[in-house]
Amino acid sequence: MGVRLKQFSLDLGAQIFLACSDTSRLRILNLILHNGEMCISDLERILDFTQAKTSRHLIYLRNSGILTVRRHNQWSFYQIKDEVSDIVKQMVQFIRKDSTLQHDQQIYETLFTNRELALNKLKIRSLGSL
Repeated sequence: MGVRLKQFSLDLGAQIFLACSDTSRLRILNLILHNGEMCISDLERILDFTQAKTSRHLIYLRNSGILTVRRHNQWSFYQIKDEVSDIVKQMVQFIRKDSTLQHDQQIYETLFTNRELALNKLKIRSLGSL
């Protein structure tokens, strides 16, 4: 298990709350929180965002200390940093029943079931190389 912050500083708290003050970033965080990690191309499809809009919000969340990235081949997968996962979970808990967030998750599940997400493609490629 990763490192958790024992307490937040005022500046870090303000930085995180400011990053979460945008509905697009909350939608991104909700998907990443519920699905472990997300690829930028999958977020674009699910949220119906342009590549520029998705990238801008991911960069903001990363610069705010909320997200980290793992690169694999041509894909970049974003995860919530262990150190801030508790506070992100608590914030998302308050809005989890929002119809937009539930709709986003339904789209994710449909695309995942239909094997249309980057995560699926990676699994298929790794099975083919065995």
